This record gives sequence, structure tokens and C-alpha cells, in this order.
Amino acid sequence: MKAPRQLKEAIKRGFWFALSGLVAMAVRAAEPATLKLVKTIGLPDVKGRFDHFAMDVKGQRLFVAALGNNTVELFDLKAGKRLRSIVGCNKPQGLLYLPKGNLLFVANGGDGRLRIYDCSSFNPLVTIGALDDADNLRYDARADRVYVGYGDGAIGVVNPVTGVLTGSVKLLGHPESFQLEQEGNRIFANVPQAGHVAVIDRHTRTVLEAWLLPGAQANFPMALDERDHRLFVGCRNPARLAVLDTASGRVVSNLPIVGDTDDLFYDANRKRIYVSGGEGFVDVIEQRDANNYRLLEKTSTAPGARTSFFSPDLNQLYLAVPKRGDRSAELRVYDSGK
Repeated sequence: MKAPRQLKEAIKRGFWFALSGLVAMAVRAAEPATLKLVKTIGLPDVKGRFDHFAMDVKGQRLFVAALGNNTVELFDLKAGKRLRSIVGCNKPQGLLYLPKGNLLFVANGGDGRLRIYDCSSFNPLVTIGALDDADNLRYDARADRVYVGYGDGAIGVVNPVTGVLTGSVKLLGHPESFQLEQEGNRIFANVPQAGHVAVIDRHTRTVLEAWLLPGAQANFPMALDERDHRLFVGCRNPARLAVLDTASGRVVSNLPIVGDTDDLFYDANRKRIYVSGGEGFVDVIEQRDANNYRLLEKTSTAPGARTSFFSPDLNQLYLAVPKRGDRSAELRVYDSGK
């Protein structure tokens, strides 16, 4: 008995669909990787989880907050080795390096102290606090001010010359990642407890708006594409990347990403977004235009490796891998290609 004509056509369409999928997979497999692992630096004596990074571009030094080890680890990227551990920290979270003065700011979540170090001697110069659960740090070069997220809901403003906390902006929950406009006066801050992005005027130090994230919670990492007026927000529940229009606050796109994300970065030169997650991957997402995105590559890493840093100056992504079982902690260095 012959199959009906419609069934034959359906089988034919299914065959060509499957074949085209296999061809696409083969082409993708033949393409060079967007991230290439070029160096691994072992940290056999470092325990616990990692948090944020800072970079001295000119000196090619990388600072990593080893929160669970109560140290900040310093690496010489040119030599590809660890230089030293900065001890005496208490759950270090946020880091910021300022070339002016050769200073390192370390926000300690344990004792709430923001310490400023001289990066020649690595002696602490100033201690500011207590700022309960001191976390992310950002620098406003135009105003010469340092911003620190802390407490149950605040972003503090610090004069880096005097080391004085000059004021703060109140929020509805502890701020996670936040980004500063370079051409404007706004700060965009993730406030996962409130389920929104707070939009702050850093001149008046007031909250202008609160942008909701429909269908998403636990918004932690963030990156900004200021030229295209796009804000990238990484959410953990569910694991999605939300793309917001910074003119309206409207979500213009969203797509699935790696689970347990804690860092994401926008590569303006390559039009890519790098998202690291504790699920054990780094997602490389292509920005086709301001409203359209696709997963370009899913790089396998290691469980728990959720914190990273991207340097557009050195064209490298750095990933902190915590100790798990018999596997020692390490820093992985990836080239981001052409």
C-alpha cells in the first residue's frame, strides 16, 4: 500500500530539514573557536569561592578577589604567573584599580571595610567603613569619584583622594552589578531583592526610575552598550539574558544563558557578550543588531567557575576556577580571537 501524497511530502521535508541541520552543525564545528584557552595558572593553596576582578592594563597585572580564602590574588599576565597574595582581607568582593596613584580598592564583605592599598608596597593607606556587605566598585573618571554598593540597599560615593565617604544613594535592596554611563549621568544598578534595575542620577544622587524584568528574577551581572543604548542583564531564575533599551527601559530581547551566572561583559569591537556561569560554561553571544542576538558558542569550563573578567585592551577573558574535590583552584586565560 502506497503512503498518501501528503505523508510522502512530510517525510521529504523532514529529511531535508534534518540534513540542513546536520550541515549547519558541521559548518559550525569547522569554524574556529571564539575563545581559545591559552594559559592556566594554578592556585593550589587557594580555597573557597572567588568574586570580582580588577585590571592594571599598563602593568598587565590582574587582581582577583579570593573571597573564600580571605586574600586578593595578584597575577603578572605578561609572565603568566602569580606574583603574590594580599592577606588581611575579610571576604573581599569588589575590586577597583586606579592608575592615578597606583591604588587598589578592596571592598570587604566580611567586616564592611573598604581598604585602599598602595600597589607599590601593598600596604593599606586608608580604611573606610563600616559599609556592611561592601561589594561592587566602579569609578567615575569625570568626577573622580568611586562608587561602592553595600548594605541592605545603598551605593556610596567615595573621594579617592581623601578617602572620605561623601554620600550615598538609597535603594530597595542590596545592589549587585551596576554600570555608569560615560556620556551621561546615569547609573544602572541591579537590585535583585526588588526585582528591578534602579536608574540613578549621579548628580542629584536620586533614583529616577525602576525598570522591571518581566518573568525573570535574581538579576546579578550587568554590562552596558552605551553606543546602541542597550543594557545587558543576566538573570538566574530562569537563566536568561535580558536586553533593555536604556532610552525607555523596555526589554527588547531575551534569550537563555548559562545557569548561575555572576559576570557578563560586552565586547564592543567584536559585537559579542561573554557570560560566565557556575553551571560550567562561558556563553559567547553575538549581537547581530541592537535588538537581535544569538548564541555563538558555549565554551565548557568547570562547575563553580562563575566569575570572570574581560579586557578589551588585551583581548582576553579571565576565568576564576575554584577548588572542587581533588581539582585545585586556577586562573584560566582565554584569547578572544580577531
